[in-house]
Amino acid sequence: MPAPPTVPEFLELVRKSGLVSENKLDELLGRHRATGTPQVVDQAAALLVRDGLLTFFQSKQLKLGRYKRFTIGAKYRLLELIGAGGMGAVYLCEHTLMRRLVALKVLPVEKLDDQSNLDRFHREARAVAALDHPNIVRAYDVDQYDKLHFLVMEYVDGHSLQEVVAKYVAEKKRFDPVRAAHYIAQAAVGMQHAHELGMVHRDIKPGNLLLDRTGVIKVLDMGLARFFNKQQDSVTEKYDDKCVLGTADYLAPEQAVSNVVDVRADVYSLGGTLYFMLTGQTPFPDGTIAAKLVAHQTREPQPVEEVRADVPPGILAVLRKMMAKRVEDRYQQPIEVAEALAEWANHPVPPPPEREMPNLCPLVQALIGPTTDRSGASPSLARMLFAPGRGVFARSDGGSGSVRTRSPGSSTDSPTSASNAAFPLPVKSAPRYPADANGPISTSRASAAPTGTLPPRSVPGGAVKEKTKPKLKLPAPPEIDPRARANADLLTNPALRIWLFVGAGFAVTVLFVLAALVAYRVGKGAKEDERGVRSPTNPASSVAQKQAPAPALSVVAPGAGDVILTPPEAAKRVGQEQTVEFMVKSVTGASFLDLNSGEEFFVRLDPKLLPTDNDRDKVRREFDRKKVRVRGTIKNDPDLGLHMDVSDLQQLILVGR
Repeated sequence: MPAPPTVPEFLELVRKSGLVSENKLDELLGRHRATGTPQVVDQAAALLVRDGLLTFFQSKQLKLGRYKRFTIGAKYRLLELIGAGGMGAVYLCEHTLMRRLVALKVLPVEKLDDQSNLDRFHREARAVAALDHPNIVRAYDVDQYDKLHFLVMEYVDGHSLQEVVAKYVAEKKRFDPVRAAHYIAQAAVGMQHAHELGMVHRDIKPGNLLLDRTGVIKVLDMGLARFFNKQQDSVTEKYDDKCVLGTADYLAPEQAVSNVVDVRADVYSLGGTLYFMLTGQTPFPDGTIAAKLVAHQTREPQPVEEVRADVPPGILAVLRKMMAKRVEDRYQQPIEVAEALAEWANHPVPPPPEREMPNLCPLVQALIGPTTDRSGASPSLARMLFAPGRGVFARSDGGSGSVRTRSPGSSTDSPTSASNAAFPLPVKSAPRYPADANGPISTSRASAAPTGTLPPRSVPGGAVKEKTKPKLKLPAPPEIDPRARANADLLTNPALRIWLFVGAGFAVTVLFVLAALVAYRVGKGAKEDERGVRSPTNPASSVAQKQAPAPALSVVAPGAGDVILTPPEAAKRVGQEQTVEFMVKSVTGASFLDLNSGEEFFVRLDPKLLPTDNDRDKVRREFDRKKVRVRGTIKNDPDLGLHMDVSDLQQLILVGR
């Protein structure tokens, strides 16, 4: 439909779209006929936007004559176009039933040509849905409308670090290094959470780190970077056009020669992002993609000191270690980056200024609701992310280990837990209610006096009546046996009491040693179960005994002496019979049951092993979110990807969570 030339035609188009109520349109149309205002279509559109009836995107589409498709299915109402390009389009939408703002990221058209791409996209999206962390953009749903496939994500009211730093570059200003340390530390904490669930991002860059209005960083496209990458700035394997390795400006040296990488490649890319924030340019800004790849492997970027002189030396030392060419020389986990930057990340910084944030229309502002107070400094990262039960450190397995921190003014290191190492909690203050000689005070009665003895009861006349006890005539004490008296004398003898204490200590020591031996035997048996020794206490063994039919062929089960591979290591042993151990992130499939690792490797169970729905449900309950060990031939099918077929449950054992 052509663009409406007059205000009445524009308002009629708005009426057809159903975006604005009839009463408001009649009022605006009556004003136009009576006073001639608004005079042109642009003024009418601006008035509707100002009054919170249309968004910028809706107004632009209506002025072009497009009044349809402002909803996706029956669930989502399109509000704004957040971004568009080679990675597809991202829309800000309102869930019509939940009244919640979400971001819809549409899968690029070129990804729809291959059904295996869609299958992998859905499989990996299910794994990403398990991520729940304040520094990761949450994935809510994967949906389809007509030929449109899209990911429903958390909406982040803010800009990417790419856009934020670009404004400083345009104004010829430098980004604050302390703020940069804050944001990189937050991103590292989010990456650590994903790393502990077995995920590698593979495309960490400023455009995938979002900064919201409160100063919180959120990592975008965790686990799904391969599906939403721009063709012009990505590197792709020649023999597999489905495997995007990353963005050339921030690519780790080992990532250019192999698609099997670990989280240390993400650490390098995060270092490249820190370099961009400090200097306003990428580590190697000049040359073709091939030249940049060579530079990442052979050259050092221009020193930050040559660009600016106000960056603390400690931050520069962290940057150099993050961008080390050899993976062994880098930080081995993202949490180590956060710990190294704790000196700067522990201090509160103000929220981002408004000029760094997007300009929202009144309608979107009303849907978001009132923002938090932005007048003062934001709390420290420890207070904001690591309250009890929050963040990557709130776990009991000690995954990040213990580190050593140095308190201000102290010359000695002291061990502490990881939760307090990177972002230490505030120093414990004195008790709110001081100790009293009469004993502890209940906090619910802190304002009252401590409980004491009751005062004497007074009687009329002011005299205090003392309660007297009747005098009793006690019988004479019985005569003590001389032998009993001798025994009592022995117990009061100091030398004898010493020997009694020595004997008691010896008895306690013997009991302790016996208890330790029992605990050792019990622990040894538990470890044998964890190593996959099948026993009546191993649930996987019981499933195999109850469900596996008598094998027609000789099946080699995993054993304690096998070489155990991880999924990335299994990719190098295609065609070989090996033993692979991984954590099951999800169990999917109807006829074939797939145990998915979240690292492009899965185990496919033969339907003949599970003839009934009850059998399949039982296997789902037994293996979901458990660590398993499987032995068989590693396969890499062009359609299915890296996997292993299981034709007998003897091949699969459960080794614990």
